[in-house]
Amino acid sequence: MAVPEARITVRRRRIQNALWPIVFIVIGLGWKYPLLGFVVPIVMITGIAGSFSHGRYVCGNLCPRGSFFDRLLTHVSLRRHIPSAFRNTWFRVIVLAALMGFMVYRIAQDPASWRHWGRVFWLMCAVTTGIGVVLGIAIHPRAWCSFCPIGTLQSFIGGRKRPLRIDPALCIECRLCERACPFDLPVMSHKPAGIVREPDCLRCSECVAACPKQALSFRE
Repeated sequence: MAVPEARITVRRRRIQNALWPIVFIVIGLGWKYPLLGFVVPIVMITGIAGSFSHGRYVCGNLCPRGSFFDRLLTHVSLRRHIPSAFRNTWFRVIVLAALMGFMVYRIAQDPASWRHWGRVFWLMCAVTTGIGVVLGIAIHPRAWCSFCPIGTLQSFIGGRKRPLRIDPALCIECRLCERACPFDLPVMSHKPAGIVREPDCLRCSECVAACPKQALSFRE
């Protein structure tokens, strides 16, 4: 295991363990304290801004809900493969349009009230997290993330930035990278090209740290 990458994944897990409680705080108290609901747009804006240079890095490393899925939900998940239908572009676009449209519609009902805005954000967070928990237990911890509206935007904007690279000469096809991947991506199918062209890659470095031959890297 490459020491630098091992340190990255340890740091990632520490950060995620610090972030996932935010989900419970926002959902548990946001109905009473609407200001907490504004955590939602902060995470949304951070994810979109980060995607211009690092794709879905924020989703994979700094998202409180993603942290909850990775650190807690994974222990009770059946961990089946994420259905290809969830990754379908048209399905994702429809979900994106529907949820963003609903959010705008609800906010427009009382646009002058910041409390109303906060409650709308809280409602969106509570409902989508509930869906994510159900899918996470029945299918895969990150099933919701495969068609999350903000994740979809991150993928569309910068999914091709800083791709994961494979050294075919070093790779022994042990598939430990695929087992370590928190997003169920088919890493080995990209070995012939030497570049993992998966716009949904979370840039988490879990696969890099898991590789016994140091055949994977995000370096140019």
